[in-house]
Amino acid sequence: MKNLPLGLQGFRKIIEGNYVYVDKTRFVYEILNDVSYYFLSRPRRFGKSLFLDTIAEAFSGDKELFKGLYIYDTDYAFEKHPVIRIDMSNIANDSPKKLESALIETLKKRIIEEELNIDSKLLSSMFKFLIEALHKKYDKRVVVLIDEFDKPMLDHLHNKELSEANRDIVKGFYVILKSMDPHLRLIFVTGVTKFTKTTIFSGFNNLFDITMMEDYADICGIKVEELDKYFGEHIDNLASKKGFGNSKDLHKKILEWYDGYSWDAVSRLINPFSLLSFFKRKRFFTFWYSSGTPTFLIKLIKEKPPVFLALEDLEMSELSLDLVDNREISIAPLLFQSGYLTVDEVMYDPPPAFYRLRMPNFEVREAFNLQVISEFTENDHDITETAYRHIRKSLESGNLQAMLDILKSLFASIPYQLHVSSEAYYHSIFYAVMTVLGFDIDAEVSVSGGRIDATLDLDDRVYVMEFKYVSCPPDTSPESKRNLFDKALEDGVKQIDGKGYAKKYEGGGIAITRAVFAFIGRDEIEMHTW
Repeated sequence: MKNLPLGLQGFRKIIEGNYVYVDKTRFVYEILNDVSYYFLSRPRRFGKSLFLDTIAEAFSGDKELFKGLYIYDTDYAFEKHPVIRIDMSNIANDSPKKLESALIETLKKRIIEEELNIDSKLLSSMFKFLIEALHKKYDKRVVVLIDEFDKPMLDHLHNKELSEANRDIVKGFYVILKSMDPHLRLIFVTGVTKFTKTTIFSGFNNLFDITMMEDYADICGIKVEELDKYFGEHIDNLASKKGFGNSKDLHKKILEWYDGYSWDAVSRLINPFSLLSFFKRKRFFTFWYSSGTPTFLIKLIKEKPPVFLALEDLEMSELSLDLVDNREISIAPLLFQSGYLTVDEVMYDPPPAFYRLRMPNFEVREAFNLQVISEFTENDHDITETAYRHIRKSLESGNLQAMLDILKSLFASIPYQLHVSSEAYYHSIFYAVMTVLGFDIDAEVSVSGGRIDATLDLDDRVYVMEFKYVSCPPDTSPESKRNLFDKALEDGVKQIDGKGYAKKYEGGGIAITRAVFAFIGRDEIEMHTW
């Protein structure tokens, strides 16, 4: 049984150390025999760095390193070329000055290693001279690999001034590549987002973006049909030792937790970091999400909560998925590029193509919604998690009053300045709670109309729920509040019965509970059940 390469991004170390390697050399071969300059966007910890290292090793001249892999038996000549590898995730970016100094030190280190004579202390000049000198020294054109190009900007989305200042530094650095065509064999740039690609590489119009191309849909990640091929022994071993059930059951649960990513709605991909972490830790957990909580994304959603309610079954054009600048950030495309949404369906007719997006799997859905609840209510994560688990227990025992009490406490924790004028906060919290609990949210109801329908099918009972929000000024009299409650509850009953939300469950031999929750303030909620 091969070793698990968790945390390893070096192709040579994986191959020589008898680690599992999911063969991606077919893509390397195709890239080396096609155009010369590439761009690829994929989520963090999804295999981009390993793929770049595989390209670098393909230019090392060591053909035997690839024995048994796709590219080994092709006509690729394995000629050695000088490679410049720049990993922006390892470059300090706390300020433009630190970023520039770190880039200069990176180039200096390579210059010293190659024993080159370059006197310039300017970043752009050093990069230019290094490319020219390597071409001259080896008489082979240079390969430039840039990993996580957007990190100096992405790390500081909350600080627009710093993000833009860092963008200007790297733009001045990358601009050198435009004039280096005679010296370059290949350029491959990776990143998480695409929102700065156009501005940073402006004028460099031959950078070929393969992000959404069907031919490269599974260039990173583990295809579902490859799970048993590469990890079948690990699944069998874990199933026999940990009480996860048989291998078939464990296989299914792995897919529920970590499968679901797609860039073409055809290829289904498993998150490699989460899968490897699961095998190493021998338990299911939100490994990928927990490795880098997207606080900047949550803050953006908190500023515009209606966006959160529209994330399920979201439809966007291909053009809309390409963000071009970080000065006007659209949340949904950024969530997609970052890995919190994935392609569920592609609609090509009529053009341009439209993409239906959704959250990829249980790991992302549960962790993301818990984070939203915590942020919107300004509760600690452990308090939020305890609350939603208690809601689950209340529903399983049929104690809706207990659920109501917990919801009151969640709403009471919404900051007063937010609760007064933004009903979308309430909807977002309800939606997040219901999604975490596994509710089927009825998306056909207009969010702006103040209605969210939810159904939950348990073993012995079904809940059909309707949530109503009514705007209520702070000085409203008790009598007026009573009237508002009565009207909201009455409307909810009519909504459920009139639209027949519970009909599909009737005659099934299980209990059906219909419930309307009406709320008019931070902790003023009433319920009617029948």
